[in-house]
Amino acid sequence: MIEVKNVHKVYKTGAAELAVLQNIDLTIREGEFVAICGPSGAGKSTLLHIMGGLDRPTAGTVLIDGNDIYASGDRERARVRNAKVGFVFQSYHLLPEFSALENVTLPMMMRPDARRSPAAQRPRERSTALLEMVGLGARAAHRPGELSGGEQQRVALARAMINEPAFLLCDEPTGNLDSASGQAVIELLVRLSGGKKTAVVVVTHDGQIAKRADRILNIRDGKIV
Repeated sequence: MIEVKNVHKVYKTGAAELAVLQNIDLTIREGEFVAICGPSGAGKSTLLHIMGGLDRPTAGTVLIDGNDIYASGDRERARVRNAKVGFVFQSYHLLPEFSALENVTLPMMMRPDARRSPAAQRPRERSTALLEMVGLGARAAHRPGELSGGEQQRVALARAMINEPAFLLCDEPTGNLDSASGQAVIELLVRLSGGKKTAVVVVTHDGQIAKRADRILNIRDGKIV
């Protein structure tokens, strides 16, 4: 479970202050599919990054499985991110010199317990299975430049799932895709939240994603409305 309690985020530019998030309280439970919607600049992406341990709040707490991720040091927070959270962004952030299989495998090899984890002893096997799951088993040896945008996003989704995260946080995952590719990604997200215990949280302007969500959170001017 992710619990966000009274979170605020303020950015300072010289003497000026910009309140991006105000008094945010929410809970994401196991297996939920939650869409976060609202106009551009409302604070949606900032909230997602704070929930996943990428951006420290100005005030408030974020609990993952009961532990305050911002009360610990950077190393522990990075460990929690790697073990508990998977990220999918609008820009795929694949490493261009690596194949699809290698991109998917990389987070597993970076696990602090990689030498001890039974799953991490079979990285190629698990990465291949995930690429098969997203329909790209035949493209495993291809580099990102040889894949379409939709294919790259599905590789990014497989990479996000490699460590079996409890939470999958997606920031506009269909924003750069055509309608057919976007629909394929949506179906994968629905399947992940429905068939596993993975909670899926999606920041989106895509009404098709919102229609499939269990719950919609609307943010405006930094507040859940």
